[in-house]
Amino acid sequence: MFLLCGVTFASWASRLPAVKSNLGIDDFEVGVLLFAMGTGSLAGVMLANVIVARWGAKRGLSVTVVGVAIGLLLAALGVDALSSYALAATGLALMGLCFGATDVMINVEAAAVEQAFGRTLMPLFHAFFSLGTVAGAGIGVAMAAWKVGVSWHLGVVALVWIVVTTGALRFVPSHAPGTDSAEDAGVPVSTRRERIMASLAVWRDPRTWAIGAIILGMAFAEGSANDWLTIAVVDGHGETEATGAIFLTVFSVSMTVFRAIGGPIVDRIGRVWALRVLAVTAGVGLAIFILAPNLPLAFVGVALWGAGASLGFPLGMSAAADDPTKAAASVSAAATIGYVAFLCGPPVLGWISHQIGILPTLWIIVGLIVMSGLASGAARPIAGSKVGRGGH
Repeated sequence: MFLLCGVTFASWASRLPAVKSNLGIDDFEVGVLLFAMGTGSLAGVMLANVIVARWGAKRGLSVTVVGVAIGLLLAALGVDALSSYALAATGLALMGLCFGATDVMINVEAAAVEQAFGRTLMPLFHAFFSLGTVAGAGIGVAMAAWKVGVSWHLGVVALVWIVVTTGALRFVPSHAPGTDSAEDAGVPVSTRRERIMASLAVWRDPRTWAIGAIILGMAFAEGSANDWLTIAVVDGHGETEATGAIFLTVFSVSMTVFRAIGGPIVDRIGRVWALRVLAVTAGVGLAIFILAPNLPLAFVGVALWGAGASLGFPLGMSAAADDPTKAAASVSAAATIGYVAFLCGPPVLGWISHQIGILPTLWIIVGLIVMSGLASGAARPIAGSKVGRGGH
């Protein structure tokens, strides 16, 4: 499901030039479409804990995965077959809503798998998401080169999504609503109202905000590369667009590789020390990229940047889910903070870079990475958690 999330998201993003051309819209109107999807995702992330509290993760996912497929189909039809801007925006909002909720719930289930195995597996799940984005982007490039219509392309993606995700749901265990794996922890099931109120109470927990700070810094570190790295290479270092694309590829590969191998490293040195070391790596790498007097050194910087930013988000999700009795609520809260960074970061950085230039703007990200590293102590596993302690 993580893999398909990456494929689906990147498939849509890869066809944005065709979306703009088919609908005859300008950059501002493209931005409105992206905003519709982004705000829908944020709403879905915030609602996920209530969904789990009321219906349970498996029942919730059985609805949201269908919603993602329907939203993607509506968007594809609006862009291509029916040429309706309103329909495309509506489809993207629905897709974003269900995608955000799905994201939280699969992270909750992934955390339960971690606890069952007693090993750090969350980075590996997120590596599958990263692989999915690479695959989705590659397929999108091929579809555009072969002049395949957006409706046909995204329609097939929606079909594959619904077949694979509903098949995968067979392996998601059913829990009583609001318990996740709480029953295994010996926690009695409460009333629906008590479950929903408890799901909202995590916002009063200082640990939630501290984990949110970890995720916020690393979400900016990851998102700023996805949105601004190629521009920084072209406008900041005076290189070509092709060179900018190579830099982004190096960043993505570095991030994916470290997500794939990160679990054993965390199990060896512990979650907190892993986050601290990677924060230093990301900060140093980004500083090298900003200051690099030549391309080879800039490539070293961007590789370190990608490696350092790789585990912040997944380990933040893992830390938020340490307590199985409130895993959904905590993951939802932490993910909300991360999604705010992904949603608000690009326009804020764009406005600042317009004032002072793109490379000086990236020093703000260095500061946020430092904040993330300083907050890393909040990710220390709570009593009873079987992952992230180190020493394996």
